[in-house]
Amino acid sequence: MASLSTSENRSTPSLNPCWSCKGPVDKRALFCSVCGAVQGPNDTDHFTRLGLPMDYHVPPDHLDRQYFGFQRRMHPDRFAAKSPKEKALSQAQATALNDAYETLTDPVKRAVYLLNHVGHVIDLHGASTITDPVLLMEQLEMREVLAEAETPEQAAGLLSKAEHDAHQCQHDMAHAFQHGDYAEAARLVLRLKYLQKLVEDAKSRKSRLAKGS
Repeated sequence: MASLSTSENRSTPSLNPCWSCKGPVDKRALFCSVCGAVQGPNDTDHFTRLGLPMDYHVPPDHLDRQYFGFQRRMHPDRFAAKSPKEKALSQAQATALNDAYETLTDPVKRAVYLLNHVGHVIDLHGASTITDPVLLMEQLEMREVLAEAETPEQAAGLLSKAEHDAHQCQHDMAHAFQHGDYAEAARLVLRLKYLQKLVEDAKSRKSRLAKGS
């Protein structure tokens, strides 16, 4: 699958001077290759920070492997005997890695991040109403089915459909990103947001009905 290209991907890695020895350090590196000092986080994108291609399709096991591998290197025990500056820099690196992982592990946040990165800015929190009539009708119908569910089995049926639709929505979004159709990706990410909420509510409804039966 093709990935979104960036200037960082296309060019040779940019270098920054090490704060300790002033030697050249790849801006993506956690440590200086000359003196071994931990470096502070740079303004690189989340994908580059975790050593991943800039692509909506991110295999969860690969994402976890990259993240936990980096985080092990930033464990506080490794810096117990280091200077206050190195302790602070390692904590800053760990925080940056956490932010990247939190964004990329969530399919909605990952899509919004990618859209913002390519200049197709989208603010899901600012969208208080659904303007897409197709999406509005879909949500109204599924919400009605959920409200009328009287047995755990009925709620489970809707839950299964919502989970299937959310999975398909992610597949379609990956296709949209691959072909540079950012308007379609923006439409799909809004749908995925509401489908994820429906999945959560259907799980809660199923649990409540099961306890009451």
